[in-house]
Amino acid sequence: MTESDDIQYLLRALELASDGKGLVSPNPLVGCVIVSADGKVVGEGTYTLDGLVHAEAIALEQAGPDAIGGTAYVSLEPHDHHGKTPPCTEALINAGIRRVVCPIEDPNPLVSGRGFDHLRGVGIEVVVGPLAAEAAKINEKFIVWHQQQRPFVHLKMAMSLDGRISVDSSISTALSGEDARGRVQELRHEHDAILIGGNTAAVDNPSLTDRSGKPRRRPLARVVLDNRLQIPLSSTLVTATADAPTIIFTNSRDHAKIEHLRANGVEVIELELGGRDLLAVLAELRQRDIQSVLVEGGTEIAGAFVDARLIDKLTFIAAPLIIGGREAPTAVGGMGADSIASALKLHDVRVTQLGDDIEITGHVRAA
Repeated sequence: MTESDDIQYLLRALELASDGKGLVSPNPLVGCVIVSADGKVVGEGTYTLDGLVHAEAIALEQAGPDAIGGTAYVSLEPHDHHGKTPPCTEALINAGIRRVVCPIEDPNPLVSGRGFDHLRGVGIEVVVGPLAAEAAKINEKFIVWHQQQRPFVHLKMAMSLDGRISVDSSISTALSGEDARGRVQELRHEHDAILIGGNTAAVDNPSLTDRSGKPRRRPLARVVLDNRLQIPLSSTLVTATADAPTIIFTNSRDHAKIEHLRANGVEVIELELGGRDLLAVLAELRQRDIQSVLVEGGTEIAGAFVDARLIDKLTFIAAPLIIGGREAPTAVGGMGADSIASALKLHDVRVTQLGDDIEITGHVRAA
């Protein structure tokens, strides 16, 4: 195989991995392509958690005896331990694969490096590194989940060109057009939970559901950080818990309201009195196998995550509007940076036109 062949088949493996969005969390996205010794694609596979069959096993089953002497292109290091399924390394070895091409190691300490070592130990050629950045981006949520021991946090804000999210903090304001609203549903589909503040829950009465129409393994969890327990008992988030789970974090000790919320199926987590501890919130969500959180505001919630440096990725959708006014709430509140040098910095920035709106998405640069 030439280097260009390797890139071509790896791109297909990454495409197959992406097909698992919404279907694998808290596990990784994995795709596999098997190419026979004479250069033909003989097997493809995408991992889904409910199927409990790994991408490599699916592709090898399709390939059958044509896998002998062939090459396996896998988007993430094959695992080498016995979990809910047998090791993928053994499946590749037993199928007669002679070469494995893979972009990155698995960040899971149970796997990292061991799969490659096992394959090399039995004489299989292992190539690591091509398309590493692309593969890491596809599995960015899984990587943060293991390396940071917390859910991946993606902040999404819709705003005017002058950075306002509404004309007034007590008025619900829709800013984005139809194309941008469709994009938001795509973002929701990629995440396990969506998070807002108590004021947004009280003012907007949102449903916070995934309306992308794409299949997902489990409903999108709705998370509300509501220190003062402002959420109305008539809120959709309270009355429609059969559609998707609602989790409220609060400092309030209004036990009567808490019990009413719980009676309606809302999970209420009582935090220690005092300031909001976002790391504790993320730790609780991790305990529930929530691998990724889409933070949709409002102002103070966005500011709290920015101040705490707990954002991995950021998407601002700017509508072609100028709201102005000293009282109109801005996109990001909180304490803010005390200098340009300490401001949150982005890299890998992408700008996309969404109808009349503009999406700006970037990753947060580590301090």
